[in-house]
Amino acid sequence: MGNLPMGTYKVRSEENLWITLSDGCRLAARMWYPDDYRENPVPAIIEYIPYRKRDGSRLRDEGMYPHLASYGYACLRVDIRGNGESDGLMEDEYSQQELDDGVEVINWVAAQPWCSGRVGMVGISWGGFNGLQIAAMQPEALKAIVTICSTDDRYADDIHYMGGCLLNDNMSWSSQMLAYSSRPPDPDIVGESWRNLWLNRLENMPLLAANWLRHQHRDEFWKHGSVCENYNDIKAAVYAVGGWTDGYSNAIPRLLQSLNSPVHGLIGPWEHKYPHIAKIGPDLDFLSDMRHWWDYWLKGFENGVDQEPKFRAYIMDSVKPSIDYEYRPGFWIEESEYPTPSITNMSFYLSESGLSLGCPIEGPELEICSPQHTGLNAGRWCAGMRLDMENPQDQRPDDCYSLCFDSEVLENEVVLLGAPVASLVISLDKPKGMVAVRLCDIHPDGASTRITYGLLNLCHRDSHEFPAELEPGKSYSIQVKMNDIGYRIPPGHKLRLAISTTYWPIAWPSPEVTTAKVSTLGSCLYLPLLKSKSNNQSKMPPAMSIKEDDVIIHRAANSSRKIEHDCKSGRISVRTTEDFGHKTFPANALEVSSYVEESFTIHPNDPLSASAEATWIMTVGRKEWQTRTVGKTEMHTDRDNYFLNASLDAYEAGEKIFSKEWQEVIPREL
Repeated sequence: MGNLPMGTYKVRSEENLWITLSDGCRLAARMWYPDDYRENPVPAIIEYIPYRKRDGSRLRDEGMYPHLASYGYACLRVDIRGNGESDGLMEDEYSQQELDDGVEVINWVAAQPWCSGRVGMVGISWGGFNGLQIAAMQPEALKAIVTICSTDDRYADDIHYMGGCLLNDNMSWSSQMLAYSSRPPDPDIVGESWRNLWLNRLENMPLLAANWLRHQHRDEFWKHGSVCENYNDIKAAVYAVGGWTDGYSNAIPRLLQSLNSPVHGLIGPWEHKYPHIAKIGPDLDFLSDMRHWWDYWLKGFENGVDQEPKFRAYIMDSVKPSIDYEYRPGFWIEESEYPTPSITNMSFYLSESGLSLGCPIEGPELEICSPQHTGLNAGRWCAGMRLDMENPQDQRPDDCYSLCFDSEVLENEVVLLGAPVASLVISLDKPKGMVAVRLCDIHPDGASTRITYGLLNLCHRDSHEFPAELEPGKSYSIQVKMNDIGYRIPPGHKLRLAISTTYWPIAWPSPEVTTAKVSTLGSCLYLPLLKSKSNNQSKMPPAMSIKEDDVIIHRAANSSRKIEHDCKSGRISVRTTEDFGHKTFPANALEVSSYVEESFTIHPNDPLSASAEATWIMTVGRKEWQTRTVGKTEMHTDRDNYFLNASLDAYEAGEKIFSKEWQEVIPREL
């Protein structure tokens, strides 16, 4: 990587800027700006998230916003209500209060004498979500957004549910936010009131997992903030960005296809990170790419952004399975429209002998009853959200517990771009159950790389909003849409479709052991085949190195993941520990650390043995002022209910000053 050049403006920063809302609540912001911004007003770029600007996102912010400010932008990192030094209380992610506050922030910024009146929003994950959602509220000053690793559909493609199946990340994410958002504001900013603000925050911390678990279907709770409910609400220009290794890439093709406002899309090989700091290469000079976008939409520069390809995507080449990747070989493509005529459907039909290109006239029903630990080699639902990448490992152990259909050895390469779909004729011996389908790349030596996958709660076969039990023994035609992907399989390899009745620990299991029968007659696999790749390959500029704020490391980050089999009890556990390290920021003398232990345990023969636990420990302090929050969450089930138990403890100078517990019993609703 080369050195990242700065712009012509000298940059100044403000460590804390108060934005007072109409109800008197003050939101805390950090700001970078050109030194002559009062004489020459500039456009503003806002990132609006809960992740503590003073310590949580500080290093990343220092690598982004001084650079953008040096090219003539005022950049603001704003903590949402109830987080960091911001006043008030957090209710939930993307609450109406949060979105209303966001509109007020935009209006406040646009009205400042140093602002040109044109505003953009940028953000990854939470910030990408609320960028889309606030754009749908149409604040006049908001002209464009860059939304990274986000979604237009909170039920279909977020950390809570997938295909109507409950994700274990629902509990994990709640436990993290319990400890994360309950940390105190900095006394250096808020003064002597910090302790009262902290105690009020602790007392009112929501148990988010319970909120989310009470909404197991796609009801009004999930429709709120899902911009897919009415794409026409968005008038601002949208740049949607993500990575194939991330859990949120599916939204980008939908946004490209559905938005009527100006929209462009970019998908690389990256994990859940900004492209210029992603671990998985090839990297990208995304800061310059963003600046190019902002220059057109916020400054009116005629730089040709509106004439550029609508969709740029990286096609990853076949690789051996690995829990971690530094680089994914492949090539970039550009498409002027999406859906693109460069994509056609390729159909494989299921037969007793595997996947065939010819449609069978008749075929048997094939049974599968997967043990409950099928899925141990799946990795994380979303790589890159934590320290450990945990990409899918070799799929052969999970393939052994699945119903597998292999193609013949490929004579020609197959290039995929889009969402493969398994169309299955299936019956179940129980009224409730799930199915997991995986598309795998089988190497000549037998190694099995997961290309993509999908889940479906079979009670949700017709509707996520109005699910219904199955009639045992009755055959149903179902569609399981897998995650979008860009992937090239070379000649000499095979394709494998693997079907299982459980996928642990990605998804919570059904209440009973189920046996599925798949009818090969009428079942097929549809693949989105990219043609004419030689005519649309492109090159992308590599990332430039960026300056980060100084930090003192007292304890380096470290992580581990272990799969343990208790031979006496038969129970199998996945245990992870992630130590995010202990560091001090010299600029504000804040000292922080965080650490998590998680465990997901199940017996291969008993879905009701499933249990999940997470403990997060977070500290923040300065010299004699030291605080610690500990959030613990545990979940298990019986046939009819989820049992969710949690606790939050807070310590000041080593002494416990607060403790709260939750015990929730929430009915299982199909």
